[in-house]
Amino acid sequence: MKTIPTPFTKQLKIDLPIIAAPMFLVSNEDIVVEASNAGALGAFPALNYRPIEQYSEALKAMRARTQKPIGVNIIVNKSNTRQSEDLKYALEAGVELFITSLGSPREVIAQAHKQGAKVYCDVTNLEHALKVEDMGADGVIAVGQGAGGHAGPISPLVLIPWLKTRLKIPVVAAGGISHGAAMAACLTLGADAVSVGTRFIACREARIDQAYKDAVVKATPEDIVMTSRVSGTPAAVIRTPYIDKVGTELPWAVRRLKEHKLTKKYAVPLIHLFGMRSLEESASKPSWKTVWSAGQSVGLIDEILSVREILQKMVREYEEAKTRLT
Repeated sequence: MKTIPTPFTKQLKIDLPIIAAPMFLVSNEDIVVEASNAGALGAFPALNYRPIEQYSEALKAMRARTQKPIGVNIIVNKSNTRQSEDLKYALEAGVELFITSLGSPREVIAQAHKQGAKVYCDVTNLEHALKVEDMGADGVIAVGQGAGGHAGPISPLVLIPWLKTRLKIPVVAAGGISHGAAMAACLTLGADAVSVGTRFIACREARIDQAYKDAVVKATPEDIVMTSRVSGTPAAVIRTPYIDKVGTELPWAVRRLKEHKLTKKYAVPLIHLFGMRSLEESASKPSWKTVWSAGQSVGLIDEILSVREILQKMVREYEEAKTRLT
């Protein structure tokens, strides 16, 4: 496969400036290994493997199948009570990239740098990006409008060049990227790589309910709605009858508990816990409580392919987009 050099690929010693984004419940051993072996960088959320013993075994299995760089996403707020173990096992496995989200990455940065690993932090605005750069982050993942899950409010057309004007570290674009032309656009705006999530929901290696994959293929951008009901933080999901039934806002009483200084530290982890359970049930089996995380790029996904086929297609489309520009 063709090599597309950028500061990101040189930093991680890979061929393609593409991260197969860590997706809760979707990313697995096969997706990570196939993406990394194809020249991109496969990543997964540590919390996809529970209990912690399964996580440790998954890391060993991935390392047995590829020596190429892989990434682990660690939730770094108090809702993740095992974050220190997540970090410890990943470092022991020689993980090359850590992606942090929903909290302060300070400890992950300190420990990862001791072993030469890189740390990229999810950000949705300049203030947070500057903070993590000051902490020593090696790069940021700019999560813009159109992303699945916890999407940011700013268009990638603005967010990427805005961050590039103020940061000295690489910027990875995330949000609405499922094909090579979008990757070309992001690199033109100054991004050093792209993080692709939703496209890999509809891949053969994803071990999720077929209805979830079919929903991604059939959905349009208008079918994506933002809801706070899942985790307490606005997240992009596919509109379903269940989402219509429960609405997209937290109930008034729950919202007050989440915002009050005396109760928020208890309320937020509980909201996250119940939200994770809803996502887990929907992803693994048919359920009337259907909550499927996905981004606006569903509108550009019309078939289920293998991970390698998706990457080959993206590279081909990238080259075609470059040709159109010249």
